[in-house]
Amino acid sequence: MTSRLLLIVTLMLPFAAHAHNFITGQRVTPVGIADKGELFYQHDEFSYKNWNSAQLPGKVRVVQHIAGRSSSKVMNAAVVEAIKAAHLPRERYQTTTIVNTDDAIPGTGMFVRSSIESNKKQFPWSQFIVDDKGTAKKAWGLEDGGSAIVVLDAAGKVRFAKDGALTQQEVKQVVALLHQLLQAS
Repeated sequence: MTSRLLLIVTLMLPFAAHAHNFITGQRVTPVGIADKGELFYQHDEFSYKNWNSAQLPGKVRVVQHIAGRSSSKVMNAAVVEAIKAAHLPRERYQTTTIVNTDDAIPGTGMFVRSSIESNKKQFPWSQFIVDDKGTAKKAWGLEDGGSAIVVLDAAGKVRFAKDGALTQQEVKQVVALLHQLLQAS
């Protein structure tokens, strides 16, 4: 009996590896980030403000949650490039990038923060959240060192979610879904 149980557990491990708690048609598990939070850039100065997931409804959006590692940023770079190429209307669409700086390679925090600030300067209409304690990762059941993509409709409900690298087909699916949701909103 124990060898049978071991076999079942072993077979289930690959499915547990990409577990998250996003449920299609529902809002994300509530999360608040008070240590750092949303990055603002005004008058050549950066500042932070507390952020929470209750602010997500209102626009169609992609929430990208990434570990503070360059390998995580690259993992779903194809999605980011596809969204840029789609030229989505800023008044009804927004990208929200949550960077888990608690999951950065030791000693790289200054470089990670510099990269986030550079992106905020380049894309001021995008939302960047700095999560120094890994609060969102824990609340949403995400993998260490990873990159998750979540598509939300204007009501803030999950329409697509994946923790890990998207395939080229999934990238196309996300862009098509964004266009569909924007037409409906």
